[in-house]
Amino acid sequence: MSTDTIAEGRPAKEILAGARTAVEPALRRAVDGLPASLAHVVGYHLGWWDEQGRPVDAGGKTLRPALVLLAAEAVGGDAADAVPAAVAVELVHNFTLLHDDVIDGDAERRHRPTAWRAFGSAAAILAGDALITQAMELLGTGGDRVARQGTRLLGQATQEVMGGQSDDVAFESRDDVAIGEVVAMAEAKTSALIRVSCELGALYGGGDPDRVARLADYGAAIGLAFQHVDDLLGIWGDPAATGKPVHSDLYSRKKTLPVVAALSSGTAAARELAALYGGTAPLTEAEAARAAELVDRAGGRARSRAQAGELVGRARDHLADARPDPRAAAELDALARLITHRDH
Repeated sequence: MSTDTIAEGRPAKEILAGARTAVEPALRRAVDGLPASLAHVVGYHLGWWDEQGRPVDAGGKTLRPALVLLAAEAVGGDAADAVPAAVAVELVHNFTLLHDDVIDGDAERRHRPTAWRAFGSAAAILAGDALITQAMELLGTGGDRVARQGTRLLGQATQEVMGGQSDDVAFESRDDVAIGEVVAMAEAKTSALIRVSCELGALYGGGDPDRVARLADYGAAIGLAFQHVDDLLGIWGDPAATGKPVHSDLYSRKKTLPVVAALSSGTAAARELAALYGGTAPLTEAEAARAAELVDRAGGRARSRAQAGELVGRARDHLADARPDPRAAAELDALARLITHRDH
């Protein structure tokens, strides 16, 4: 799908801001429905208030809700009809973030302490659990065919995400992770939720099964591209933009896409990187900097950049096959370009 054949749409930042405006009232109602102690943790995590409950604005980008709403419009539907699905996806996404921060021991998110650091691990885990149950209740209350199918799709995707997270943790203690394994892990941990965002949007927009499937394929491709770029940012990202220290993924020896590609390269740099990754203690600052250099020299950085670009091209083909509304297609393409042109 060539960008010069796509109609003009809003810039990516405007798309995300519009999605936030459309979804946040319903998202706040969903959070208000949680037990008060857990709603307090969730609202802090979402960037709505500080530890004491005083209002702030440190929210995320609402990428997944934006994909849900645009996918609904892409098949000729009304974005407003897809708001419940957009909220449910955002709830599940934040469930994964709350748990991931505990599992990974991450101390900061969006330039302030993570929820588990602010309120304790138990509170963060319970808040995440509350979000996933709220998401399924929100989708399941419709009772019609679309609600039943949507709940099933989101449930399946959530199971994939948890399986991917489990594999990600297991890889940290293995020294024989193959590139195919880490790709499959990324497809589950990250791509599955972006895939189902597009799939649910198309479903709630009234798309026929073929168009729903094509939008799901689009989401799967940009989801894997997203993970490639996210892994690059986990090594070389600017802390001012990512909210995490430079080389953050290397300190804990995470087996990310560029790292495993580098380890699999058979080069001298790969052998030195494997020796660094062979220990059990967290890497020092100097070791992490050296590991980043070795990943680059072994080709891991270049491979992930190339793969991200290839996946976006594949996504454009799937989008064209869905016979989308031109403006919605332009805006979906803008989000795909945003995903792959973050600073890395």
